[in-house]
Amino acid sequence: MATRLLDPGDAEALADALHRSREHLAPWEPVRPERYFTLAGQRDAIADSLARHEAGTMVPHVVLDESGAVAGRINLNNIVRGPFQSASVGYWLAVDATGRGLATAAVAEMVAIGFGAECLHRLEAGTIPENTRSQAVLERNGFTRFGYAPRYLSIAGRWADHILFQRVAED
Repeated sequence: MATRLLDPGDAEALADALHRSREHLAPWEPVRPERYFTLAGQRDAIADSLARHEAGTMVPHVVLDESGAVAGRINLNNIVRGPFQSASVGYWLAVDATGRGLATAAVAEMVAIGFGAECLHRLEAGTIPENTRSQAVLERNGFTRFGYAPRYLSIAGRWADHILFQRVAED
């Protein structure tokens, strides 16, 4: 098992991973308030994610390493029902958890959940052009490039272009 549902008890491990990985994650993530990197901030983030899960708009998981320890987060975000049946995939790994296939395995599990239990039709993800490692994770999981979005998200304090990927259930 590469992931499991986020739990309030994960706050300490996530705060620790974020603290260790802050510099590593900075080029790929939005600028976060200082509180986000603290135990209290992670308790708040977990509570928010679990509330969204209860509302049916998010599937929040932690990524686990080979020993079962928390190594990062992965989510199905912005779940939209009706004729769209879509969600976006977002993930991060601690600096010491990269390069071992954990992200690839975690994305595979979330694809299975998205197309299985969540009955979604489409999953999408975006990366800044420089994030070739994340692009490779998506491609290994059957995602294909479908677009380029100029100034799509605020990443590292600037509006960054993104390469857009998708996978549909029928693929």
